[in-house]
Amino acid sequence: MLPLAERLRPQTLDHFIGQKHLIGKGAVLRSMIETGNLSSFIMWGPPGVGKTTLAKIIANKTERPFYILSAVTAGVKDVRDVIEKAKQNRFFNSSAPVLFIDEMHRFSKSQQDSLLGAVETGTFVLIGATTENPSFEVITPLLSRCQVYVLNSLDKSDLEELCQYAIKTDAELKQQEIEIKENEALLRFAGGDARKLLNIIELIYNSKKDGKIVIDNKTVTECLQQNPLAYDKDGEMHYDIISAFIKSMRGSDPDATVYWLARMIEGGEEAKFIARRMLILAAEDVGLANPNALLLANACFETVHKIGFPEARIPLAETAIYLATSQKSNSAYMAIEAALELVRKTGNMPVPLHLRNAPTKLMKELNYGKNYKYAHDFENNFVEQQFLPDSLKNNQLWQPQKNAAEQKTAEHLKNIWKDNKRY
Repeated sequence: MLPLAERLRPQTLDHFIGQKHLIGKGAVLRSMIETGNLSSFIMWGPPGVGKTTLAKIIANKTERPFYILSAVTAGVKDVRDVIEKAKQNRFFNSSAPVLFIDEMHRFSKSQQDSLLGAVETGTFVLIGATTENPSFEVITPLLSRCQVYVLNSLDKSDLEELCQYAIKTDAELKQQEIEIKENEALLRFAGGDARKLLNIIELIYNSKKDGKIVIDNKTVTECLQQNPLAYDKDGEMHYDIISAFIKSMRGSDPDATVYWLARMIEGGEEAKFIARRMLILAAEDVGLANPNALLLANACFETVHKIGFPEARIPLAETAIYLATSQKSNSAYMAIEAALELVRKTGNMPVPLHLRNAPTKLMKELNYGKNYKYAHDFENNFVEQQFLPDSLKNNQLWQPQKNAAEQKTAEHLKNIWKDNKRY
């Protein structure tokens, strides 16, 4: 028997739950599907929000030839074969067939390049699905030929609607008396993912087929603890492990860092996902205490993008250990947060006249740029003057922390800003 998530996969838009901004009345994808006027697009969103389902509904509704490729298993040859089939099966003024590529972010540059000509000439309409930001994962020429639609995680009301729909309409479930007494744990473990929600319900159903089934927080938690392997790397354990990895680096423990890194690699985590998280940590947690950390993290991201596993484990480990053993500072993070908060509180404060640009005669007559002092005309390339708006001139937003790099910078600022209250 098919899994519950497959049994309940919607066949029409009327049974599709969530994504009202795209498939609600008058919304862009609904209009495209109902009129049959398809253009190439990419659906970007987390797992279990309906990307593949929408593609299949399009195939059913538009009655066009429909080809599916999984980027996990397909190569350039597979792409070329589909392009050739699309050309051969298209007659006169018939509508272009649809090529759906699942997990499009896994396609290499050469695989994506092989799609360009066919998309450009209208050999087929391309529909891509990705869980990763297309700006990073899809080549620019292909991205420019496709509209990107963002699919959101299902919210509480969507998941509750799906629960009731499953219990009342599924041929198996409706034979059993099922009561959802509490749903907090159910929704939390689902994490906005329809497939996970249905998997949890099916797991509970299969473990308690005798008598009435009551779903509450305790039942859900116990059932999932007894079946820790029931969920893939997109589940809660995935987020717990990446959290442990980040906190180990932030906490300067290189041994724990490489342990959690190994757990992710063995669990099939994508190298670019790990490298991207290290980029964030390098900026947020290492910061100005060691600015080279961001350079190394960026180099790591570029490297793993080029080489992939298994070799990618080496630069990942090198960078992770470097970040873990570096001095830490979040002063840049705290400074921009403080600055944003100040901007929200004070609004659009006027720029001091001496800092304004004066490209026209009128602006010069209005004293734009007057009395501005060019730093390089003065000793040590510095002269004290006001750069903040008048009412904010004494605000110190960046607070140097007690590490060698920032203390040296702070000392330099004190020496040059002798009469300034901020330093």
